[in-house]
Amino acid sequence: MVKELDEKIEALADHVGWRLWQASRAWQAEFAAAMRAAGHAWFSEARAGLLGHIPRNGTRQSALIERAATSKQAVQQLLDGLEAEGVLERFPDPRDGRGKLVRYTRKGLDALRDGDRIKLQIERGYIDRIGEQRFAALMDALRSLDAGRADASEEASEPE
Repeated sequence: MVKELDEKIEALADHVGWRLWQASRAWQAEFAAAMRAAGHAWFSEARAGLLGHIPRNGTRQSALIERAATSKQAVQQLLDGLEAEGVLERFPDPRDGRGKLVRYTRKGLDALRDGDRIKLQIERGYIDRIGEQRFAALMDALRSLDAGRADASEEASEPE
């Protein structure tokens, strides 16, 4: 016999953080699936999260660890996999023999070009769904929220 709960389960609050998280997750999943469909079988959301922090002209591995805001071990593991797939290469930093530089290979740069094309396709799909004006307003609102975050962090770091 199953006892029925006397209390009704409250629904989770519908708030902007939840909506932004859901939209972000949906975008990431759509992007990763499209990248794999474009012939980049090695592409995953986790790898995309790291690749997004690597400029096209490369970066220092230590800077990448800071930007990705994850553990050194996690970054190392992702880099190892991307290097094994031929997407990235690492080599000694000529300015600091202890450091490593990370840069894209031809295969990695080709994937970035496909990624740029796919991102525009996803945007066009959003415009088809919500219209050009609402999409432009969404982009403006997101830029304002991001600028507000940057302004707040600058204020927090100013000496009093």
